[in-house]
Amino acid sequence: MTEKDLPMIAGWLAQPHVAEWWDDPETEIAEIREHIDSISVEPLIVELDGKPIAYLQSYDPHLEDDHPYADQPFGTLGIDLSIGRPELIGLGHGSAILRQFVEQLFEEGVPRVIIDPHPNNAPAIRAYEKAGFAAFDTRTTQYGPALMMARDAPQEAS
Repeated sequence: MTEKDLPMIAGWLAQPHVAEWWDDPETEIAEIREHIDSISVEPLIVELDGKPIAYLQSYDPHLEDDHPYADQPFGTLGIDLSIGRPELIGLGHGSAILRQFVEQLFEEGVPRVIIDPHPNNAPAIRAYEKAGFAAFDTRTTQYGPALMMARDAPQEAS
């Protein structure tokens, strides 16, 4: 993701299916802009057939002071996903994107990946379950209510 992607992401954040779960677009865009050069967050644009369709970010809760998920095992990464184009919602893209991305993270040695949908976001929770995530906790943090879900790397047989 680069600075030139910010107007597109701002448009996605204004879409009702995204706006319901994110803070106001100006605040979010300012944070995403900071993430471009961050060491703790990696912002990405997901493409389908060469066209951008989603915003995906991974973050390390251990690299941020007082992060509410710093209790997770060392090496854990958190992820967030928003499909920007409303006509692509409900078609299985979210779970497919997450499966592929999480597999890449596991290949890189990440032991656990977490995601934290709002407990009322049933479509996202279903997509995350299809991608192999399982709920393990419910929390309320500065980010709001969260259903904590995780997927752990497969253990190699010894």
